[in-house]
Amino acid sequence: MSISGLVVRTCAVAGIGFAQLRRAPGRTALTVLAVTLAVLSVTLLAGLGIGVVETGEDGLDSADRDIWIASEPVDPAASGTENPIADAHGVTREVSARDDVQSATPIAMHAIYVGTEPSDLERRSAVGIHETHDGFDFQAGGGFNLDREDVVAEEGAPPDEPPTGEIVIDPRIAEAHDVGVGDTIYVGASREGEGAKEFTVVGISGHHSQYLGTPSVTIPLVDLQVVTGTAGTDRATFVTADVAEDADRDAVRDDLAAAYPAYDVRTSDEQIEAMIEERPIVLASGFTLVGLAVVGGVVLTANLFVLVTAQQREQLAALRAIGLSRPLLAGTIGVQGLFVGVLGGLVGIAATPPIAAGLNRLAASVVGFDRLLRTSHEVYAVGFLLAVGVGTLVALVTGWRAGRYARVEHLEE
Repeated sequence: MSISGLVVRTCAVAGIGFAQLRRAPGRTALTVLAVTLAVLSVTLLAGLGIGVVETGEDGLDSADRDIWIASEPVDPAASGTENPIADAHGVTREVSARDDVQSATPIAMHAIYVGTEPSDLERRSAVGIHETHDGFDFQAGGGFNLDREDVVAEEGAPPDEPPTGEIVIDPRIAEAHDVGVGDTIYVGASREGEGAKEFTVVGISGHHSQYLGTPSVTIPLVDLQVVTGTAGTDRATFVTADVAEDADRDAVRDDLAAAYPAYDVRTSDEQIEAMIEERPIVLASGFTLVGLAVVGGVVLTANLFVLVTAQQREQLAALRAIGLSRPLLAGTIGVQGLFVGVLGGLVGIAATPPIAAGLNRLAASVVGFDRLLRTSHEVYAVGFLLAVGVGTLVALVTGWRAGRYARVEHLEE
């Protein structure tokens, strides 16, 4: 066949395919909508799977620390019910004194009780740190910064009262207790409130909540140790460090591991891997969601075009009766699949960002995770290619198979 003949035949097949689409605009619109839903199922589910896996990684990335000294368990979701590092400030001083370390700081996590009345407290997760930072993205107020004289746990006898008495709370905690910046809130180690201490709310932020998965508070480390009764032993969950600019991070890790054989010393990347290993169900859930998204999208798209082809059996029979071959019949259905796949894919891609944004806001208000759905360029590409590629391929195959039953007896009398 000459090139001109091939062009003429291709144009004829495309013209017949588009004519069939125009002949049933309602069916075409529904088909495009169905493809759009298939694309959304891929982009949103895959985005959720990626978000599940990456949420914990972001927690460590936001801390922006090179070295993590810890001990089992390394899972921060344990809410610090165990803080295995004793004399945390002593370890911190020793690490900070090294020439190859720029700075070091301890971090503690505890389950505490918070409320506006000492006799009516509710259990919350708390993170104890030396200072807040820009990543907290405060909704109101600001943070805190411990001066050296405030860190009395370094200097001998532990204090009886919190040195600063400042606290940053999650927006949902603020709403539940109707408190804001400048108000007083009580923090204790037990629900009964015995020994609860007064704290002043200095900021409202959900920074740590999105990584712990529950509304949490952030307290100066020494204050948290006083409330929980761990100031005497000076216990912490982690001691983190930044290496000097000219130092090799792996070499610093190895030296610290030799100096502190009782603890696990990891780089930030290794700490992420350790966290994931402690929570394999999270990793499995993420990959399962991505797999379900792709498989579900393929199945939905394939079934859709099988049904569309079946609904055109009379038109296909008429075309077969006037002499169109099976390849041409397959071409007319393939053109429809290509057009519907492209249009549905574009609509699905365009609809994904606003829907994902809405779902992220819902997730943030319900479970405290920001950006739980993460729709990267790769996710968009997979969704669009699935709509166009699978749609066109399935349409061609079903169009070819339709030639078997496209007979004159299918025509209406």
